[in-house]
Amino acid sequence: MKTLVPVAVFRSPFGSKFGVPRQSGLAPDLPGRVAFEPPFRDPAAWRGIADFDYVWLVWGFHGTEPAPVAPFRPTVRPPRLGGNARVGVFATRSPFRPNGLGLSAVRLVGADATGLDVAGADLADGTPVYDVKPYLPWADARPDARAGFAGEPPAPRLEVRLPDALAAAFPPAEHAALLQALALDPRPAWQDDPERVYGFPFAGREVRFRVAGGVLTVLSADPAAAAADGAGGA
Repeated sequence: MKTLVPVAVFRSPFGSKFGVPRQSGLAPDLPGRVAFEPPFRDPAAWRGIADFDYVWLVWGFHGTEPAPVAPFRPTVRPPRLGGNARVGVFATRSPFRPNGLGLSAVRLVGADATGLDVAGADLADGTPVYDVKPYLPWADARPDARAGFAGEPPAPRLEVRLPDALAAAFPPAEHAALLQALALDPRPAWQDDPERVYGFPFAGREVRFRVAGGVLTVLSADPAAAAADGAGGA
């Protein structure tokens, strides 16, 4: 059996998996980059890709429980079901699966000699990318298909309050993407402690926030080096 070799590494403002949107497209302004690795860093390999609006990324779960999961777990608890109900792992997109592979459709923003600029990905920084394929609407879109327990896209759940002084620390694209991701509520579905402070690295800063009464308030956005103690759900 051939060993999978990453063709690229993904670059994202999200420095960890906590806070990353749970599906691609939920934070449409979230910038990202597919940075190809040698020997795949040859622009001839993606010649013609600019003629497509979206591409598929085949990638490996990064920063999650190592795969394969031992022993094999046939069921998981999807956040969409509140984190309590169990369904079959192959009926979900859970990262806790035998081979830890992900598939995401992302918007292609641009291409240059070393990689692709994309938007709306659900990948953390450093994620290995194993393949890139063009998205074909006539083959890949089935809008009338049933979608089980995930029949509707998750809507923003929270009002986000980001003080102007903190918002100014982020460039426009990162600022818009941060608001989109926070509004989706990055907390585990089973946690609702208004006193708990959460945090994740984003665009070189440690974003810390608290949620109470349907309102997410950003408390700080210090440079990541100054917040090395972390707070990923502390």
